[in-house]
Amino acid sequence: MRLDGFGLLVEDMGRMIRFYRDVLGFEIREAEDTSNVYLVKDGTLFLLYGRRDFERMTDRRYEYVKGLNSHFEIALYVDTFAEVDAAYADAVAKGASPVLPPTTEPWGQRTCYIADPEGNLIEIGSFDRPFEARA
Repeated sequence: MRLDGFGLLVEDMGRMIRFYRDVLGFEIREAEDTSNVYLVKDGTLFLLYGRRDFERMTDRRYEYVKGLNSHFEIALYVDTFAEVDAAYADAVAKGASPVLPPTTEPWGQRTCYIADPEGNLIEIGSFDRPFEARA
């Protein structure tokens, strides 16, 4: 078994599509009234699935955290420290909620955090070298 991707159960599909497409640049082509988004981003499956649709499919009700939450994070990598700063500024200017401004951590990573419209944490980070050379 291998990790194939991840998905978010979303309340407002249109708003989340606009965020991931227009703020973070994901290539989402589905209409904003769709019940799910299924795409591959940098070799990883990314899924947005409507909460009500998922509940109907599984015939169950679920509880959802409101506001900023820290159950998980989505981590995005850029190649340089300067790109961390630029990506953070761009995302916040386009409407992302700022959580932690760009900071260089003791372990050598420059990182920052924003949140999507439903409070999911997104990290943008770099070790100041291309992703393939991280190890």
